[in-house]
Amino acid sequence: MIRRCYNTEATGLPMEGNAIESVFKVYITDIGLLVTMLGGSTRNDIIQGNLGGFKGAIFENLMADTLHKKEQNLYYYRKESGMELDFLVSYKGECVPVEVKAKTAKAKSLSTALKHPEKYHVYHAVKFGDFNIGREGPLLTLPNYMQFLLDLEPEEIILEPVDTDGLNRLAKNYWKNRL
Repeated sequence: MIRRCYNTEATGLPMEGNAIESVFKVYITDIGLLVTMLGGSTRNDIIQGNLGGFKGAIFENLMADTLHKKEQNLYYYRKESGMELDFLVSYKGECVPVEVKAKTAKAKSLSTALKHPEKYHVYHAVKFGDFNIGREGPLLTLPNYMQFLLDLEPEEIILEPVDTDGLNRLAKNYWKNRL
């Protein structure tokens, strides 16, 4: 029903080694269920061609689904400062950020990562949105409808699901015994 997308401590390989198992975003595996959860008026808007404020969430969820179907573990990068890269993928021995925009919006965090490769270890990136196909230096831009064309090798390491209830019980017992 859901897929976890793990935050990483750094933008670099190996991503599974940088993953913070207790910090993750959740994506719905069935876009139809996601749209149903958004409510009846949203479904009617979508049928009329108006994705409204949910457009970004829907396209980002579609990317998570695409990456999963290409046997990719899901990772993202977020710092407390607010910098966030939607997805990180391993491609040809590099950690490559993948940004998903609902429109033609700028990707400020992605620009920052590309401007500072010595800090973020990012040398190439892909941005999907309401764009034509193009390249600007290390940034490849593609229309959202081309998400399925990402040519990625399947990953072999998959993080096991985290038992959050068990972790919460463990933490509760730890603090109860310390107080």
